[in-house]
Amino acid sequence: MIMILAIAIGTLSIAFGQTKIANDSKLKGQIIALETAGWEAWKNKDSSWARDNVTAEFLLINSDGVSNKAQVIKATASDCEVKGYSLDNFNFVTLDKDSVLMTYTAKQDGVCNGKTIPANVRASVVYVKRGAKWLESLYMETPTAQ
Repeated sequence: MIMILAIAIGTLSIAFGQTKIANDSKLKGQIIALETAGWEAWKNKDSSWARDNVTAEFLLINSDGVSNKAQVIKATASDCEVKGYSLDNFNFVTLDKDSVLMTYTAKQDGVCNGKTIPANVRASVVYVKRGAKWLESLYMETPTAQ
C-alpha cells in the first residue's frame, strides 16, 4: 500500500511540474497553417512571409549554423531551389498564454547553396503572441535518419 501511494505521489508531482500540453484545436490549426505558409514561401522564394511573420529577434538554427531575421529574409529570396516538402507528426506544448512550442517532422527535396539539403528533419518551432498576432521566434531543425 505504501509503495502504491509513493508511486501515485511521484507521478502526480511529475505531472503537475510539466508544462501544459496545448489542447486548443483552433490554435493548433492556426499555428500549423502559419508554419505551412512559411514553408511554401521558402519554396517559392518569397521572403515577405519571414518579414511579416517572424519576430525581430528571430533565430533559425540548423546544421549550417545560426541565422537571424535579416539573414533569413535575404537567403529566402535566392539561396535554395526547393522541389517539394511535406510536414507531419505535429506536437504542441503551451509554454504560457502567449507562447507555444511545436515540433514536427518534415520531408524536403531541395538544394541550398549548391548542397543537397537533408531529406528528413525534425523541427522545433516557438511561436509567440504579439498583440493579436502569432509570430515565429525560433526555428530549429535536426536531420533525421528516416
